[in-house]
Amino acid sequence: MTEPTVEDRRPPPSGTPLRGLNRRSLFGVAAGVAALATFGITEASAQAAGVKNIVLVHGAWADGSCWSEVIPLLQAQGYNVTAVQNPLTSLADDVAATRRVLAMQDGPTVLVGHSYAGMVITEAGVDPKVTALVYLAARAPDAGEDFNALAATYPTAPVRAGIQKHDGYLWLSEDAFVKHFAGDVEPARARVLYATQQPVSETLFAGKTTVAAWRSKPSFYAVSTKDETTTPDLERFLAKRMKATTIELPSSHVSMISHPKEITALIVEASKI
Repeated sequence: MTEPTVEDRRPPPSGTPLRGLNRRSLFGVAAGVAALATFGITEASAQAAGVKNIVLVHGAWADGSCWSEVIPLLQAQGYNVTAVQNPLTSLADDVAATRRVLAMQDGPTVLVGHSYAGMVITEAGVDPKVTALVYLAARAPDAGEDFNALAATYPTAPVRAGIQKHDGYLWLSEDAFVKHFAGDVEPARARVLYATQQPVSETLFAGKTTVAAWRSKPSFYAVSTKDETTTPDLERFLAKRMKATTIELPSSHVSMISHPKEITALIVEASKI
């Protein structure tokens, strides 16, 4: 059977973004959104899905609070949710933080990564507890791949102009954060996120994964079509390469904040694997 093209997965302009899913997942994710929309939510949902543990991993210039819109939606469906607090000092340190959280889970777990954290879940996702990987506008390197070199083959994202360096750490300026990182979030809310941004080591992005968990685990990917932090075409390439179940959302880089119901539905679908 021919693999659907990216164009096949794109939503029509007037339709719901969830129509971007491939056939295998269309009905499950649509049902998840419908359940959320009608508040027909019970703790039996997670039990029926077969996986009750969700581990969320934040990316650069963020902390665990970036999942605040998604966590209550997952908890309302009976999932046990844990947000990792990455130190963002090195890839190895962030992988270690994620592995500590995975060790605390009492069974099968869906591992979710946003942005840079795609590298973290690609490395940590080989853990036998992990049943599926969910990438949100995320890096998804192959084992040993120079991801910076790959990204350099795509247009430079506008957010890069706002990167500032202080004492060996990188920050985003408020203007870059509000306009380009969280561009579709209400400005007052975006400024709150800016205030809680966690700086990253200037060497963080040079890290390389030693394994690629997406080669052996079912993978899901949410492309942000209005992303000005990671080029959408790069996201599409990564999703296609890993043969991920893919949706496209008219979102900035932070889809878990601006489109929490759709992201929740995708995570729920991943829990059914």
